[in-house]
This record gives sequence, structure tokens and C-alpha cells, in this order.
Amino acid sequence: MSNITAAITGVQGYLPDRVMTNKDFEKIIETSDEWITTRTGIKERRILEDGKATSDMGAQAVKKLLEKKNIDPSEIDLVICGTVTPDYPFPATANVISDKVGMKNAWSFDINAACSGFIYSLATGAQFIETGKYKKVIVVGADKMSSIIDYEDRATCVIFGDGGGAVLLEPNEDGFGVIDSVLQSDGEGRKYLIQPAGGSKQPASHETVDQRLHYVHQEGKAVFKFAVTNMANVSAEIMNRNNLTADDVDWLVPHQANLRIIDATANRMGLSSDKVMVNIQKYGNTTAGTLPLCLWDWESKLKKGDNLVLSAFGGGFTWGALYLKWAYNS
Repeated sequence: MSNITAAITGVQGYLPDRVMTNKDFEKIIETSDEWITTRTGIKERRILEDGKATSDMGAQAVKKLLEKKNIDPSEIDLVICGTVTPDYPFPATANVISDKVGMKNAWSFDINAACSGFIYSLATGAQFIETGKYKKVIVVGADKMSSIIDYEDRATCVIFGDGGGAVLLEPNEDGFGVIDSVLQSDGEGRKYLIQPAGGSKQPASHETVDQRLHYVHQEGKAVFKFAVTNMANVSAEIMNRNNLTADDVDWLVPHQANLRIIDATANRMGLSSDKVMVNIQKYGNTTAGTLPLCLWDWESKLKKGDNLVLSAFGGGFTWGALYLKWAYNS
């Protein structure tokens, strides 16, 4: 059996320049900074300019990542992009990113798993490294959520922001990298969190646009209940499967959907707050972008050999946890 693991050897994020604060929302909907902060933990989020797309954020992150690592784009074997806001129904956003960056020797595809998109993509990319088939795999998680958010819907519009990031996966034979993952899904959850129109079931029409069916529709209380339970459960499961105690876990890297969900997951794992990556107050929920943005924000604090547990829950429903050993010192 191969002892090759897929190690993250570099990470890079991208955030749009425009900042939208809770105070800005007070001007367009009936809400307040206090209402938003106490229910979500969010103070501000980034909004990508009109005319720019998810691929632009992904391409910027990948370009800077390759520059950091002094790697030519032609060396990349595979590009996977986790996103729920692709540039087009087809081609895949990963295809577009590859073109914009000049990764001409890579094949590429998207994974649509909503907020679990980066974990799904990371676990998938790792397996191509573990087989020995590929040496350099790029995994992107990015979303332009402002493109599918109804800014008249107070329940959803304050939650989401735009952003994303990318990691480089390379082979490792010293025990660092992705160790284990638990990935789950339940399509019945679509009735609670969905973008109803734009697919083959309800193609775009005057009626679907007038009925505002191309935006995210969410039943907040139901989603919160499922997310708290499943994100905490899967995080505890990955610890149990790998005989990890709270003392063994150096960092929880949780999806940044809601501060109360993050706290519940950390409590279930027995982790103190100083072991939990939280940047939701700055960026909001960037869907597939939250986990790579956390890794980017904390990169300088991560040490070679640190045990990280990544955990997420998303629409569909999708959820999962991934255990990895950090492979380098910054």
C-alpha cells in the first residue's frame, strides 16, 4: 500500500476591495448592526464588482499562489474548483481559471457541494495525489454569492459575502497532509436551502425572474438545526476515527456560516476558543471560500505537524470533516 499522502504546500486567498458593513445594510433593509451581529457574528463582508466573476477571484488566488511557490503554471496537473456560483452553466469555472492562469497542461472540473465545496474538492484532489498519478493539484474554493442573493430578503442577504482561495497539493511521504475525511449528503435538505430556478427543472423565464427564484431561498431555523447537529457530529466522528483528543487537535477550521454553529462544533469537540479559526466577522459566509480564507488568514500561525480538523455544512444538504497534518512552517 502506498504511503503517499497529499500535503497542502501553499495557500493563497483573494478578497474583493469593496467592503459592505452592517451599517450599509441599515440603509437598504429593515435591520440593524446589533441585530445582525448578535444572530450571526458578522460585522462586514466583501462584494465583488459588477462584471467580475468567480473565476476572476479564483484566478487571482492561483496566480499569487504559484508566484509564492515559484511554480510555472504549466507544471499543474489538475485543477478542481468548489463553487456554487460558476461563471456559466458550462464550461466549468475550473476550466476558465486554468485558461486565465495559463495552466495549459491541467485538466479541470467543478464540484458543486455548496458550503462543503472546498472539503469535497480537497478530499477529491488528495486522492489523485495519493494514487501517485499526479504531482501538483490546485484546489480552489470561491463564490460570488452577491450574484445569487436577494438584497430585499433580510434573512439571507446579510449573511453572505464574496471571496475565495486556493491551495496547492503535493505528494508527501513523511506522514503530513490529508489523513482522513468523512463526507456526507442528504438531498432531502434541498427543500430548506436551494436556488430554485436556473437549472433544467425551472429554466430561466420571465416568470422565474419575476418570482425571484434565481436567488438563494433558505428556511433559516431548519438549516440552523441541521447544521449545528451534523457539523458537530461529523467533527466528533473524525476525531474518534483517528483517536484524537481535544489536546491532539491544534486547530478547528470551521465553515464560517454562523458564530453559534462554530461555537457548538468547538464545544462538541472539547476545544477552547483559542484553537478555533474565526473570521466570519470580516468576510461573512463566502460559501466554498470560507475554509481556504481561514487557512490563508492563519497561515503564519500554523506549524509543521499541527493537527487540523476542517468542518463544513452546506445546502443540499452536504456536510463533512477532514483531518490533515500541516506540512510546513511559513
